[in-house]
Amino acid sequence: MLKRPHLPAPFLLLAIVLASSAFAASPAVDPRIEHLLTELGKAQSIEAVAISPDGKQLAWVIKRQGRPSIEVAAADGSHAHRLSAAAKPGTCAESGVAWAPDSRHLAFVSNCSVDLTSTKVMQNTIYLADATGSSAPAQLAQLQGYVRALQWTGDGKSIGFLYVPGATRHASAVAAAKPAAGEVGVAGVEIQHVASVDIASGTLRELTPADMYAYEFDWSPDGTRIAYTAAQPPGDNNWWIAKLYAQPAQPDATTTLLVDPTNHNSGSLYGLQIALPRWSPDGSRIAFIGGLMSDQGATGGDIYAVPASGGTLANLTPDIHVTPSWLNWTGPQSMLVSQVSNGQSQLADYAVSATQAQQQTAHFTVPASFSDGSASMAVSLSSDHQQVAFVQSSYATASEVHAGALGNAAPAAVTSFNAALKPAWGKAESVEWNNEGFHVQGWLLYPAHYDAKKTYPMVVVVHGGPSSAVIPRWPGVGYGAAPLSALGYFVFQPNPRGSFGQGEKYVQANRKDFGYGDLRDILAGVDAVEKKVPVDDKRLGLTGWSYGGFMSMFAPTQTQRFRAVVAGAGISNWQSYYGQNLIDQWMPPFFGASVYDDPAVYAKSSAINFIKQVKTPMLIVVGDRDAECPAPQSFEMWHALRAQNVPTSLVVYPNEGHHFVDPAHQRDVLQRALGWFAKYLPAGG
Repeated sequence: MLKRPHLPAPFLLLAIVLASSAFAASPAVDPRIEHLLTELGKAQSIEAVAISPDGKQLAWVIKRQGRPSIEVAAADGSHAHRLSAAAKPGTCAESGVAWAPDSRHLAFVSNCSVDLTSTKVMQNTIYLADATGSSAPAQLAQLQGYVRALQWTGDGKSIGFLYVPGATRHASAVAAAKPAAGEVGVAGVEIQHVASVDIASGTLRELTPADMYAYEFDWSPDGTRIAYTAAQPPGDNNWWIAKLYAQPAQPDATTTLLVDPTNHNSGSLYGLQIALPRWSPDGSRIAFIGGLMSDQGATGGDIYAVPASGGTLANLTPDIHVTPSWLNWTGPQSMLVSQVSNGQSQLADYAVSATQAQQQTAHFTVPASFSDGSASMAVSLSSDHQQVAFVQSSYATASEVHAGALGNAAPAAVTSFNAALKPAWGKAESVEWNNEGFHVQGWLLYPAHYDAKKTYPMVVVVHGGPSSAVIPRWPGVGYGAAPLSALGYFVFQPNPRGSFGQGEKYVQANRKDFGYGDLRDILAGVDAVEKKVPVDDKRLGLTGWSYGGFMSMFAPTQTQRFRAVVAGAGISNWQSYYGQNLIDQWMPPFFGASVYDDPAVYAKSSAINFIKQVKTPMLIVVGDRDAECPAPQSFEMWHALRAQNVPTSLVVYPNEGHHFVDPAHQRDVLQRALGWFAKYLPAGG
């Protein structure tokens, strides 16, 4: 969701002053927190995995000495060896693995300029390697810009990819935004294209129109056409109004508009978002996921299909009660679908007809998160669809590569990078309740060293989005639920209306209602938890990031139940936010209109309009280059709280976007937040 304005001059000056002095004023380091962060830092990060088409080999991307590197192994994880184009392995970031159809060759991207705060043009090189390591990787294309999402044609003659020529930043709204300078929306605009490189000649071709920003793509089975989602630039703003196109895989080709969700004639897709276009094996249809989505990459909705030459759009899964997040055709009338089901991850087979897709069997449902790294909940499949690979983690087990036969149970881990790690936090338990006609689910983390004879404080953590879901995963270094549990708190993570996992109607249930029905779901969930475990209702806290940051700012205007709040990258005033940010296209799908056409719907969900009702102490943290939740929103809330004499603190982190990348900043946020809760919600009892 949410993105970036430039800071007005008075706020910019204040941000610089605060940022420059932020760490001189850091609270004393709690040795328990430092120990916990050290333990979290021991987990090795596995970023991606791909299984070879013949199902006999794996290639995974794992961080070594802070940089992603590639390792190749047998399908059972044995005989792993490193693959690198660098003269000295580890000097470059290498990722983006894609197996050739012959199962012997592997394409990947090498980036030797890995400073995430740099504003220089990126340098990315595509290499082709023999997976046996018998020869050095060969350079296919050296590119000035950002490269990702490598995908081979079926005949192995070309590799397609997404390419931003002259890119100075990652093509992502969560990356730190470029400093605003020059004519806004004109100067420095970076456009992502679908491009390809010919294996034999190394010829680079930019396939999609020069004036279109492409987000995702897929080759037709015969490799002669591409399907892709695209919109007019700027790309960060217009993903929410992207359309589906198809064209011959040649520069300057005639494009065919297949689906336009901005058109009233698009039926149930009208006003929604589209993701993951996928050609059917016979090339006759293109399927995709359509739904109300907050961010590119946080995919969820119904499964749609449209004829590849154009024609009638069909919603294949109306009224289902799960949220498909990824799909892959396994035959002309069958699909493999990853979906969120009641707070868990599920992989299922669907039978597909011209008008509907019906779930047949669920291969497995796990209280864990999985992905192959290419997309949310994606899995890597062998060409016969019998072997599968992905990276999985949960609250109980850290990330490992899982691979094996696609059957009636999740395949076992074939790596043991993190097998020695044990959770420092308490057990996780699914909690379910009903409220106002909705079935609602959430996850409860018990305090470490839980004693049923004691009472405990509880912190409610609201996820971002709102179109997203809490699914168990091993935490990384930084702020989150697990550290709170490790330090003696119950931690409740609800999936209220607006979340994935209960079907598209549930996702859309908080449209034009931010902070009301979803908050009532959360409070009803708190009641349900308090009936199960010894939570002290007088020691409730609230926190979240992004949409969770908005809820952390807004909830104290509606209830006095929370005694302390930490608001990360929040939204305090939807009306001013609309004018500040550069991604206003995401807002009408959720609010029903622009702020100029219906200011009242924005006003009713703005914490600033109810500020007189806030009594709760609030710590506010934000990055100064946040492209999703701009820093002025945090300043506005902080200023208003100070005027009401409500205890508050604002910390602005320099050169950070929506996702913090500086380890010192990640540690500082956690230290401050836990110190804030310790002050107002002391553990023990």
